This record gives sequence, structure tokens and C-alpha cells, in this order.
Amino acid sequence: MRLRSAMLGVLALVLAGTLTTTAAGTVGAAAGPGSASRPSAQGGSGPYPAGHETTLRLRNHTVYRPDSLPPGVRLPIVAWGNGACRADGTWFENVLTEWASHGFLVIANGRPGGSGSTTSAMLTESIDWAVAENSRLGSKYRGRIDTSRIAVMGQSCGGIETYEVADDPRITTTVLWNSGLLGDANDHLLRRLHAPIAYFIGGPGDIAHGNAMDDWRKLPAGLPAFMGNLDVGHFGTFSEPNGGEFGRVGAHWLKWRLKDDPASGAQFTGPDCGLCDTEWDVMRKNLG
Repeated sequence: MRLRSAMLGVLALVLAGTLTTTAAGTVGAAAGPGSASRPSAQGGSGPYPAGHETTLRLRNHTVYRPDSLPPGVRLPIVAWGNGACRADGTWFENVLTEWASHGFLVIANGRPGGSGSTTSAMLTESIDWAVAENSRLGSKYRGRIDTSRIAVMGQSCGGIETYEVADDPRITTTVLWNSGLLGDANDHLLRRLHAPIAYFIGGPGDIAHGNAMDDWRKLPAGLPAFMGNLDVGHFGTFSEPNGGEFGRVGAHWLKWRLKDDPASGAQFTGPDCGLCDTEWDVMRKNLG
């Protein structure tokens, strides 16, 4: 809890110090995915146009899924923690819709347009709900969810929430976006990691860059890991249509780790990987 509170305090200082005025009015460059300038989600670029909904069985969350559940396709689970641990399930609507359009069940902490703060326990609640829905009589998701393939991801403070639940043995992959531990006192969270992990960071200008790189050096030996830095700062490309480059690369990671897609895996592996020799700065461990 203290770790999460510290992250919230740091983010508040960053936001207060970096807001700017743009041609659109007083929307700041640091206003993030929830700014008034955010393009509306258009259903994603994947093969299954997607949207979001809520359910009384999982209060305080937002569920992103293909508009029509594709026949013969079981949806892997993606649990998402928002930046600033903000309880607004549509703050990252563009990128979450994008990932859902590639055949994933993406569950965000917070209701649409919600307020207040989230907790790491909400990520576990998302997984528990999806697993239960896959077997519940009368559920539209019955037999439609791949409960053996689960990703937990989060941006900034949501990344800290991700670390806090990453020891869950059900998790297939862990992903940190613009995030890293704030101090050595919390390194025990790194030692509990067991699933392949990816970091997508906004380059040296990202407030989380130093912490993410420190975490990278301390990862357990033998853990498959990817580190990608793109020089876009702490708020990445989430506000762009379909989540921009972060949306594209995140979809490839999910399709590789949760759907065994070799073409997506080629973005991250091999001497001529798709992200190698691009504007991404790439580091890898134990990826084959």
C-alpha cells in the first residue's frame, strides 16, 4: 500500500509540473489517455471489431471484447491496471479496444468514466470473474474463454499493481508499461516473478525509465524478458488511434505469448527481430 501511495504522489507532481497549453485549449501534453483531445475508439484494427461493457457480476470494472464473440475462438484473458491507479475503465479505451479486437477478453480496473483509486486485488478479481464465467451455466462466455492463457498488465501505477499480483501461478505473462519499482525495499516483488515479462517504456524522458532499467538488472536468472524503449515519454502513444505504436506492439506480444503466433513472436526474437534496428531500443533475456 505504501508503494502504491508513493507512486500516486510522484505522478501527481509530474502532472502538476508538466501541463501545457495547446492549440486545442488547455489540454496538457501530460494530460494522458484521458485528455479531452483523445480520439474516440473505433473498434480496433484487428479481425474482430470490439467495444466495452459492464456486468453486475464484476462491479467496478470495464470489460472489452469483440462485439460478436467469434465462433471457434477462445479468448485469452488480459487484466489491466490503469495509470495513476485511476478507477476509470475507459481512460485507456483506445488501446484496450485495440487489443480486444485481436481476440482477447480485456478487463480494466474501474467502471467507464469512473473516479477514485484502484487496488491490485482488482486485477485478481478480473481473472477470477473470467475463469468463473467460462464455466457458469447461462454465461455468454461459457466455453469461450481460454483460462489457461492469462496476461496481467498495467501502466505506471497500474504496473506496480501488476507486480503485486505477478506471483499468481495462473499468469502466463506479465507486462509493465511506463513503470518500475520506486525503491530497493520492494525488490522482493521481482524475486516472485515466474512468467515471461515485457517492459514497454517511453525512453529516457519517461519518469519510470530509471526504475524500469533497475528492475531489468535485477530480474530472476533464467526469466524470459523483453525490454523495449520508445522515445515518447511517460504517456506513450496510448491516446493515438488504436493506441498507436504501443497498441501495435502490445498486440504482437499478446498474440505471441497467449496465442502462440510465430509471426508476432518474430517481432521480439532472433537477430533480425521486427523491432530490432527500428526506433525501438531493444534488450532481451532468455527469449531464445
